Amino acid sequence: MPVPARRLPSGTILVEVPGGNRDGTGEQRVVLYARVSAHDQRTDLDRQVARLSAWAAGQGIVVAEVVGEVGSGLNGRRPRLRRLLADPTVAVIVVEHRDRLAPFGVEYLEAALGAQARRLLVLDPGETSDDLVSDMIEVLTSFCARLYGRRGARNRALRAVTCAKQLPGHRDGGGGQG
Repeated sequence: MPVPARRLPSGTILVEVPGGNRDGTGEQRVVLYARVSAHDQRTDLDRQVARLSAWAAGQGIVVAEVVGEVGSGLNGRRPRLRRLLADPTVAVIVVEHRDRLAPFGVEYLEAALGAQARRLLVLDPGETSDDLVSDMIEVLTSFCARLYGRRGARNRALRAVTCAKQLPGHRDGGGGQG
C-alpha cells in the first residue's frame, strides 16, 4: 500500500504517517463493526451491536461510529465494510468474532491495516463448531451457485453437507472410530 515517504540526503527513508487516523481531538477513531448473513437475523445484529457497545463502554472507549451490515461473509462487495477499510481516519475496527469481518483471510486484512498504523480488534477470537459448519455451508453455497445457478444452491450445499456426514469414517463426536 503506498504511503507518503521521502528520502533524506543520507539515504534514510522517512515514512510520513498521515494525521488521518485521528479525529480533530487527537484521539484515535474507533468503529464497531457487526454483520449478520441474512435479513431474518436483524435481531441478532442488534444484539451483536449491543454487546460491542457494552464492551466499549466498559473499557472507557469512545466510539466514533457503529456500523451494522447484512450480507454474506463471502461477499466481497459489502459496501459498509469496504468504506471502513478504505477510510484512513478509522484507526481501530472492533468486531465480536473474526468471522464477522470475513470467514477467511482475516490475517491479510490485519496486515493491510497494520501497514497503515491501523488495527483490527477481535473481542472473542474463539470459534465454535457451529460457526465452522455455517462457514462451510456458505462456501459450498457459493460454489454450487456458480456451478448450478443461484436457484437451489443453498439446498444443494445442505445436501452435500448431509451426504458428507453420512460417509464411512465421519466423526460425529459420538465415540465412533478414533
